[in-house]
Amino acid sequence: MYNTRKVTEDLYWIGANDHRLALFENIHPISRGVSYNSYLLLDEKTVLFDTVDWSAARQFVENIEKLLDGRKLDFMVINHVEPDHAASIQEVLLRYPKVKIISNEKAFMLMRQFGFGVDGHEIEVKEGDVKSFGKHEITFVAAPMVHWPEAMVSFDTTNGVLFAADAFGSFGALDGKLFNDEVDFDGEWIDDARRYYTNIVGKYGPHVQALLKKAGTIDIKMVCPLHGPVWRSNLGYFIDKYDKWSRYEPEENGVLIVYASMYGNMENAAQVLASKLSEKGVEKLAVYDVSNTHVSELVAETFKYSHIVLASVTYNLGIYPLMHNYLMDLKALNMQKRTVAIMEGGSWSPKAGELMAEFLDEQMKQMTVLNERVTVLSTLNESSEMEMDQMVEAIVESLES
Repeated sequence: MYNTRKVTEDLYWIGANDHRLALFENIHPISRGVSYNSYLLLDEKTVLFDTVDWSAARQFVENIEKLLDGRKLDFMVINHVEPDHAASIQEVLLRYPKVKIISNEKAFMLMRQFGFGVDGHEIEVKEGDVKSFGKHEITFVAAPMVHWPEAMVSFDTTNGVLFAADAFGSFGALDGKLFNDEVDFDGEWIDDARRYYTNIVGKYGPHVQALLKKAGTIDIKMVCPLHGPVWRSNLGYFIDKYDKWSRYEPEENGVLIVYASMYGNMENAAQVLASKLSEKGVEKLAVYDVSNTHVSELVAETFKYSHIVLASVTYNLGIYPLMHNYLMDLKALNMQKRTVAIMEGGSWSPKAGELMAEFLDEQMKQMTVLNERVTVLSTLNESSEMEMDQMVEAIVESLES
């Protein structure tokens, strides 16, 4: 049974929702599922914008057939060739063998690598090219490394719709709702949107900035991403989030405490630190155990907060492995511009603090490490609590500066 929704005049959402997939890209948990968005334009010519993951192909094909209602499919625009959006290209070709595919040179190269039979169907476009499909004219804009090298976006100059590929997307299934103003985005969606951006696109902040600059030159009235809600109102809210995230600027002037504890002593120290910060009036405060929090959540929270406390026990004379993995993910995603305080623990040779400081200084960019450091020898005592008090004062002063 088909499942479609009208987006605006002549344009329809024909995607699908997936609650069966546990891990997006086989790595990021998606407890709320995910949507695969595809769009069909019914003008003098019919135009399909992207496809869906193979797991949703049956629903997708039913949606196309229902809306075409016997018409042929004239064009298929492929903005992004990642399999969760392009895997059904071959199915479309089999069902509509005369369809022409509009995309760019690198995208066609990737389609051939994936084994799609695109030869003879190609219409190659580049930055600034325009195609008319009747009353709707589409301009094609390159968006390389947002987040694959072939990515582009398509802008309908007739109605102001931006087909945004993987930009402005979010984890989370739509479940009948389609538009941003049909959901409580700031209450129920922003965490998944942040986690999606920071883990999927976060490494490529400068490229996102380049796309935002291009977007600022066109009159966008609606944003149709490949995951998550369609934006038809309050566009400035989400664009501002993308601007902050892609410049690695924090959303909140607050403190994120990430701790690694083997037997509970560093966990206790982290909780004591959180209490002391709260008593000093720090309201924006979050505490996570690196061992039972998925790293994608830690990454997203790191993008959110201005100040980070890394609290790690020493393990085999090194940083606790899961803490080290978290730091490696931050490095891979180009995280920068944060103020960091360090707590280390150990019973006979605490080294984690020194090693974490070296990592931040040598492996990452623009990370300010506070001089005040806490060393927990086995368990928190009066001496290490005094060090903690000094750290708290330094963090509060930094937050206020």
